[in-house]
Amino acid sequence: MQFIFEDKKLNSIKADFEVVFIQNKNLENYSEEKKFFELNNFKGEGVLLDIRNHKLFIELKSLSYEDIRLCFFNIYKNLEKLNIKSIKLPSILGDCTVRSFCSLVEGILFGTYNFDKYKKEKQTSTLEKIFISSQELNGKKINSNEAKIGLERGQILANATNFTKDIVNEIPEIYTPLKMAEDAQKLAKEHKNITCKIYDEKFLIKEKMNAFLAVNKASNLPPRLIHLSYKAKNSKKRIVFVGKGLTYDSGGLSLKPSDYMVTMKADKSGAAAAMGIIKAVSELNLDLEIHCILGATENMIGGNAYKPDDVLISREGISIEVRNTDAEGRLVLADCLSYAQDLKPDLLIDMATLTGACVVGLGEFTSGIMGNNEELQNEFYQSSKKSGEYATILHFNPYLKDLIKSNIADVCNISSSRYGGAITAGLFLDKFIRQEYKDKWLHLDIAGPAYIEKNWGYSNFGASGAGVRMCVNFLIHLLRKNK
Repeated sequence: MQFIFEDKKLNSIKADFEVVFIQNKNLENYSEEKKFFELNNFKGEGVLLDIRNHKLFIELKSLSYEDIRLCFFNIYKNLEKLNIKSIKLPSILGDCTVRSFCSLVEGILFGTYNFDKYKKEKQTSTLEKIFISSQELNGKKINSNEAKIGLERGQILANATNFTKDIVNEIPEIYTPLKMAEDAQKLAKEHKNITCKIYDEKFLIKEKMNAFLAVNKASNLPPRLIHLSYKAKNSKKRIVFVGKGLTYDSGGLSLKPSDYMVTMKADKSGAAAAMGIIKAVSELNLDLEIHCILGATENMIGGNAYKPDDVLISREGISIEVRNTDAEGRLVLADCLSYAQDLKPDLLIDMATLTGACVVGLGEFTSGIMGNNEELQNEFYQSSKKSGEYATILHFNPYLKDLIKSNIADVCNISSSRYGGAITAGLFLDKFIRQEYKDKWLHLDIAGPAYIEKNWGYSNFGASGAGVRMCVNFLIHLLRKNK
């Protein structure tokens, strides 16, 4: 898809179809279309297609970035099946030109996404070009440089998000820890400013990553620790992302019910998001040093599986009592977070589809933000609101720490209560964060929005690429803040 910013008025641009925006349901300026609107009972809400005159009338609810994304998503969805190659429309300008143009591109490109690899009949569209006039909807002057920056950023963020969706949507037979390692190497090969190191089970044994290894024990596929890195010449900060990469989770011996086992291909969403983030950062050439540590494994059953009642000694030397083998993601993350801290980050962010409790508490569309530093949490939350992703802060409660105490080890891998499971999982991870990094660490539980079995907003059935946009937007915010 090509996005072409034209320094022309709309009537000077030639295209197959024209998009007309309706604001505040105001139809007074459309006297020529009055009869057509009346015939179709169009009140300025939703969408109206005028095939004869090659026009699409669409409601623009507000100039918020999210409404811009939704509007452009609906534009694409209403035109994708028509035999046209180009559309034209005026510029849409919210508070920020860059973010406004970024949002419109995201809306279109999320509309084009469809995981139909295994369908006999593929969905296709002839639409190739989007012409955007310098003529703004409400007569404001457009800064063409900012508009072009926004168009480029939108394509990079949307493509990185869709790249992440492809990984999450891929089936477990195909997408194994070895496939994740292969994709990481391919990403580094395609982006010369990214390097990739793959570590096997021998390395995990050497590093005493016993919690990670325990989760992998019953799988016939070996685990992989994947380390992707990017470093700009003038990097301002070192940020390390840690991603949970459970390419499939059966629950282990604490076997999931069959209904809950479906969709567990999405348990690799945290690692997939980290790959999408470093892809976007490299293409945006951000002045940062970024590392992504991905713990890739399966959690399966077998005679050699790790068991409830086992005690594992983690890389940090902290002992873990296992009371549920389905609380496996936090075991992998414990060792990966330990490894990540050796890189001496200025900021440490882990992402994981960690708890069903987070989905129960926040719903399917919202991620949980946790950590020890309330100022950092609030800063991340405010940034995330502009990205288009929904997140909220779940504050740690010190009294909940008693729920993960163990009588025979330093910590238990599940809570003794059914309540507050998202926070107690975060507190479990906090046990493995060294004192010097306590205030530099954020835990993002993306279990809700990472994968949903229905269309919602501008996200299709399946993976949403949760984590990519809100993290990259936060990185851009950090660079602006430190200028």
